[in-house]
Amino acid sequence: MKKLLILVVCMIFCAGCSLFLDKPEVKVRDLNVVGIGVEGVDLEFLLTVTNPNSFPLVLNGYTYDLNVMALPLTKGGKRERIEFPADKATDVRLPFKVAYGDLWEILKRQPDQNKIPYRLNAGLEVETPFGTTTVPVSKESVFAVPERYRTSGILKGVTDLLKGFRQ
Repeated sequence: MKKLLILVVCMIFCAGCSLFLDKPEVKVRDLNVVGIGVEGVDLEFLLTVTNPNSFPLVLNGYTYDLNVMALPLTKGGKRERIEFPADKATDVRLPFKVAYGDLWEILKRQPDQNKIPYRLNAGLEVETPFGTTTVPVSKESVFAVPERYRTSGILKGVTDLLKGFRQ
């Protein structure tokens, strides 16, 4: 009976600890093209994580799943340690790579390059004084392809390069 009472008290204490923890607020601020490489296009999401607690929280890692035009584009994750100071906002970058074959599937659908719809689902694994919790992140929006990465911009660059060889 004594063990049962101790177990019940521990369960109530653990449940009560979650009352002292406010989950961080996460805003997806931007999606940027970082570069183009041999394997594909490097992109990154810029998040702002606000810790409303009076104690720091620590990001241990994250997972993500990205759909573009309702097509599963990429998924993955990374183990990364970032501290979120108490009562402060911290910017976090979620980098990822998109293979050219996946981009081709999107281009075949002839999207409006000013409004390509995407949906990001992510989970931030956050360490707290009361244990580890996953903070969900979900964002649906549109992405405008920067002018220099558009088909017309790339063709213009190739044309300019060829003109340079003729001279």
